[in-house]
Amino acid sequence: MTASTASSGFWGPDLLVTAAGGDSASALLELGAVLLGLGLLGVLAGRLSLPGIPLYLLAGLGLGASPWFDTDPAAGFIEVAAVLGVVLLLLSLGLEFTAAEFSSAMRRHLPSGVIDLLANATPGFVIGWLLGFGFVGSLALAGVTWISSSGIVAQLLSDLGRLANRETPAVLSVLVLEDIAMAIYLPVLAVLASGGQWPRALLGVALATGVVAVALWLSARQGERVALAVSSQRDEHLLLRVLGLTLLVAGLAEFVDASAAVGAFLVGLALVGQEARRARELIAPLRDVFAALFFVSIGLNVDLSDLPPVLPAALLLAVVTAVTKVWSGANAAAREGAATRGRLRAGTALVARGEFSLVIAGIAAGVNDELAPLATAYVLILAILGPVTSRLVPTRLRPVTAS
Repeated sequence: MTASTASSGFWGPDLLVTAAGGDSASALLELGAVLLGLGLLGVLAGRLSLPGIPLYLLAGLGLGASPWFDTDPAAGFIEVAAVLGVVLLLLSLGLEFTAAEFSSAMRRHLPSGVIDLLANATPGFVIGWLLGFGFVGSLALAGVTWISSSGIVAQLLSDLGRLANRETPAVLSVLVLEDIAMAIYLPVLAVLASGGQWPRALLGVALATGVVAVALWLSARQGERVALAVSSQRDEHLLLRVLGLTLLVAGLAEFVDASAAVGAFLVGLALVGQEARRARELIAPLRDVFAALFFVSIGLNVDLSDLPPVLPAALLLAVVTAVTKVWSGANAAAREGAATRGRLRAGTALVARGEFSLVIAGIAAGVNDELAPLATAYVLILAILGPVTSRLVPTRLRPVTAS
């Protein structure tokens, strides 16, 4: 291979420029600075006994608003990294449980999902109607206030050491039920927002629910075969196979307007035994890096100049729906036999809104000029408030069998 081939072929500056969307040297410098800064913020969060999520979000806000820090060359990489962060977070979460355990929890929490919908979507719809958003805009705002952030909640459960807590299956059941419901909600909202054709929306709903149903069946019935298919004695081969399978399933789910997060979670559920344990250990460092970039990306995409006019309404909406989400989450945890503190942990863990709320606002942005800024301010408030309030509820004060 000649020097010119090496520099312009598969691997070289041209590839870096294309991947980063700009100059490769600038992209590397900016990414290096971002990652180093996040590492320092992680240390600070640990010393403050806080999850790193609020600090990462604020870092993204600061970088996005800074006139001296140009994020354009690195923006393409951070955008892809944000998607990978959510996928890896939910994959890791799925690896913590068996399909049988989770199937049982899902059946038990169908009523929890209904309560979650009514308690948290209703305030959004009512306030949207009072603000003059009309039916479609109010329906969009109802979705924004309804669905919790799978990525933030998954990271929070891991950071606070709550994966083994009694209330955690309730939290996960609510999250997955919300994400599955998005397979119906998003195509319908897209049709209403654009004035499109209903047959296309119904086809999208059928495809999305079909893919989710098949993935659920594979997770529950074919776990040993899936584990055997990705099994390898070498760590790198196991990691490549698990990541490849996860991205394929997540991509297929996203393609049919289902949730990539649900697809990744179900892949994690499908893996069992030693392969699940090894995969969990191998994925952990990648998950933490890409998850941090996901939180930064939320802040980077916020235009602070759009927020002041909608801030009062966003604060009101955040306070009301934080209370309703804590109540509905506590109700779900009660079905697992959690005591009072466990119910509060479940409720506060679900407070954070994030990626799906912003997607919904983007779909309906043309319906009303104030909808997207309001949703952005709302998500930002709860993405920071949720982890902080959840940290205030002790993980364990003393050994209590019902907690």
